[in-house]
Amino acid sequence: MRCRLAHELLEFGRTIRFFHTLFALPFALGAAFLAEPPCPRPWALALLVACMVTARTAAMGMNRVADARLDARNPRTAEWPIPAGRLRRGTALALALVSGGVFLACAWGFWFLSGNLWPGLLAPGFLALLLFYPYTKRFTVLSHWILGACLGLAPVGAWIALRGSLVWTPLVLGLAVVFWTAGFDILYAIRDIAFDRREGLRSVPARFGRATALRTALECHVLAWLLLGGVIGMDVFEKVLMSDGEVRAGVLGRWSSWALGLVAILILIQHLAVRRARGDGVTAAVFHLNALVGIVWMAGVILDSGLG
Repeated sequence: MRCRLAHELLEFGRTIRFFHTLFALPFALGAAFLAEPPCPRPWALALLVACMVTARTAAMGMNRVADARLDARNPRTAEWPIPAGRLRRGTALALALVSGGVFLACAWGFWFLSGNLWPGLLAPGFLALLLFYPYTKRFTVLSHWILGACLGLAPVGAWIALRGSLVWTPLVLGLAVVFWTAGFDILYAIRDIAFDRREGLRSVPARFGRATALRTALECHVLAWLLLGGVIGMDVFEKVLMSDGEVRAGVLGRWSSWALGLVAILILIQHLAVRRARGDGVTAAVFHLNALVGIVWMAGVILDSGLG
């Protein structure tokens, strides 16, 4: 029994792909460094990382549970742990729910350590959105943007957790993440056009075709890039508007601008690669370059915050 459970824990780790946390985590950490430059308190950073990892684990676990029957019918995913029988759906569901519970506990940790109630109060709604997302592709083509909202709330939540209030900068950053995520999710969905059409799933590629999907993804990424530029502009505006330091001083500058330029290059390379790729080549082109986008942006923010 113990051996079976240990084996399933290992398979659960494989199916949720911890490395994919790199998509949203850098933006959340970047927002944290913007909220408390030059560096957030260590305990706050630790709680933020714990919230991000557990929330994403809960979301991905639920995703795999919700899609288990679809994954079994899809040749590309038929050998994944649940459809292949190496991980029981019940075990995956239980682990996802436990992860969600740990996320809620971590969110309330901000109240325990700093008296900030907002993370704990808002966490259940955020978790509900994460657990509901896997079902949206069954009834709306907007599922790509709903996934974007799941990731886009990460930097907004990080700011609220540290400041207990909001200004425009994290909201614009969160909106940038919404469109950035929607863009790469549309590119991912190109792999499964035939399957999604056969199963009646609502994705932009399945509904409108590859050409329209490529164009829509590019439009999303251009808008995301412009919004990231807007984050720099809003940060400068807040520095002027709040020069007395009552709320915060502006942080972003040279390094963030360099990072923004490199993000543009990464987006361009990604779209050129996807247009030439087929099958698993699409996955490789989208995954590695998008993981770098968040890391590059976070590095620019950290360097501008004073640690560089």
